[in-house]
Order: sequence, then structure tokens, then C-alpha cells
Amino acid sequence: MANRSGRFAWYELLTTDVAAAGAFYSKAVGWGVKDESTPELPYTVLSSGGAPLGGLMDIPEEGRRLGATPRWMGYVAVDDLDATAARIGRLEGTILVPPTDTNIGQIAVVADPQEATFGLIKEPTYGRRKPGRLDEPGRVGWHELLAADRTVIFDFYRELFGWQQADAQSDPADWYQLFSAGGQTVGGMLTKLPSVAHPSWLHYFNVADIGAASKHVIAGGGRILQGPIELPDGCWIARCVDPQGALFALQGARGQTSIEPSSASEIDWSAKWGGIASQGRIVLPKPKR
Repeated sequence: MANRSGRFAWYELLTTDVAAAGAFYSKAVGWGVKDESTPELPYTVLSSGGAPLGGLMDIPEEGRRLGATPRWMGYVAVDDLDATAARIGRLEGTILVPPTDTNIGQIAVVADPQEATFGLIKEPTYGRRKPGRLDEPGRVGWHELLAADRTVIFDFYRELFGWQQADAQSDPADWYQLFSAGGQTVGGMLTKLPSVAHPSWLHYFNVADIGAASKHVIAGGGRILQGPIELPDGCWIARCVDPQGALFALQGARGQTSIEPSSASEIDWSAKWGGIASQGRIVLPKPKR
């Protein structure tokens, strides 16, 4: 696991309808769906090209009573789960689920000091031992933190995982901060709009044809909140919500399927999509993902 440490290694969708969610993502992203439930825990595994990358499970009844809603959560691989969890406390984060053994490996669920939740995982049961290319079809190719204040939260993740600023020479006032893990640029951080209730992580799923995938989202009962939008590097993105209400994003090439023109497809654009992101200006071409 040494070469995965500090990188996102597993993704999990907590939802209110596992069967419907599996069918939706199978069409929209092209993932394989396999029931790997045990007598103790119902669990569905998602895969791309035969390689497991995430799972689906029902929101527990207690969570529903407390108002939990469908959401995606990314797990970052660590070598020492107990030590990392202890470091979370020292860095003013929160332990929501303490280190425990599960069907996907040893995990903990935590929150950063601004209350964005994510998972920690040691020796995952599923997933690849070596990180692949970020642009592989079906892979989760980008990770975006919608922070309460992106100018101060980066230090937490740098201290916890060793992440580095990928555009270290950029102006601190710039609205988007790229970050790298293990020398590979894997995501960005931005300050959310005040109308967004809680900071959160947004994960981008790679698709071969952004137009076709967007149409599958709509046909499957999901919604496109913004996009598709063309970025300066030639990649197209769309921010979406699935039929049960979980937020996610797509990224990929323009393909053969037609794309409805978007008024936000310029370099100068307003990323105000359904109250989910922030406003800003892309001032430098983003690197190829």
C-alpha cells in the first residue's frame, strides 16, 4: 500500500435505493455492478474494466432518522490508520466513525476542520495496488473540495497526507487551488458559495463521450446542474445529481454525441451551478488530467 498512501483509493455511495443507483451509474458511466453482500452487510461493488473502484450501500436507518441524504464519499489510503486518525484530532478535524474493520478493509470516517467529510482506509479489500492514469475511462479522475475557505484548509491536508500545491506560483487570491498527491495532480480546492450548506468533496467520473453520458444522466432520472462545459485543456465537464440526490460530476471528451451549447463554456465563466460551487475566473490553462 506504500504507493497508494495519501491517494484516494476507494469511493462509496450511500443511497436510498441501491438497485436504482446501480442501474443509473451503469448507464451513465459504464460501470459494472455486482452484488457482493454478506449475511451481515448488503453491499454492491462497482467496477471499471473488471477492476473494482467503489461500492453502493443503503443509508443506515439511524442515519435516515438523523436526516442523512445520499452522498458520495472518497477514501484516502493510509499506512497507519490509528496514527492518522489521531493526527486528525491534533489538526482540529473530527472523527465521525473511529477506526474499525469492515467489508472493504480497515476504515475511519472523518471530517476536516471545515466539516467536509471523507474516509480513511488501510489495506482495502478491493481496488488496485498501483495507481493508474487519471484519464482512464471509468476511473474517478478528479477530486474537488468545496471548502468554507480554501485559502486556509490546504494546510490541514498537507499535514495529514503530504499533499502539495500543484500551482505553487499562483496568486493566493486565485479562486482555484490545484493539489497533487504522490507527484500527480489529482484535484483542486475552491471556496463554496455562501448558499451551500456544508463543505464537501465532489468526485469527477471519466466518460468516453460527455454528450452521451449527459443524455444517460437525464434519461435515467438525474439532472445536469451545469454543463457540459469545455475547459481550456480541451476536457469537457458536467456537474450532476443522481435520481436519489447524490452530487457527482462527469469529465471526458466531446465524442460523437451532440452537446447543447452552454453559456458557461468560456474561459471566463461563472461556476454558480445550483448553489454548489463558487464564482471565479480560470486564469491559467488547467493541466491534462
